[in-house]
Amino acid sequence: MGNHASGEPRPPIHLLAAESDLVASLALQAEHRNPVVAAMLLEEIERAELHEPETLPGEAITLGSDVDFIDEKSGQMRTVELVLPATANIALGKISILTPMGAALYGLMAGQSIDWPDLDGHSRRIRILRVRQPFDADPPAAA
Repeated sequence: MGNHASGEPRPPIHLLAAESDLVASLALQAEHRNPVVAAMLLEEIERAELHEPETLPGEAITLGSDVDFIDEKSGQMRTVELVLPATANIALGKISILTPMGAALYGLMAGQSIDWPDLDGHSRRIRILRVRQPFDADPPAAA
């Protein structure tokens, strides 16, 4: 499954260093239950450029990001929040980092596209339209 249908290289991805350690640990824990997704996620973390919070590009998808993307095959646009498995709820648009789509989105930025296998193993091209960070809102000023 390492070869992607289009043969195009995957786009560069940007991750928070501390968060990538947490996600890698989750992927390792999930290896026996979901080896394909765990391997894909670990491969993505391995090739990522790691950042501290102050150097992470603002449009990079992290845990907690709200993401608008389009499935270029179906033309369907979706808005989801990338979350840890414990808070995942597909009905509320909260997708786990430990799903094929969650692993695909992780670290991408607005304007990027990636070919990625869906739950059935078919390659799908998704394009990121917009990313909103959980920390975009200014914190209240200290009194």
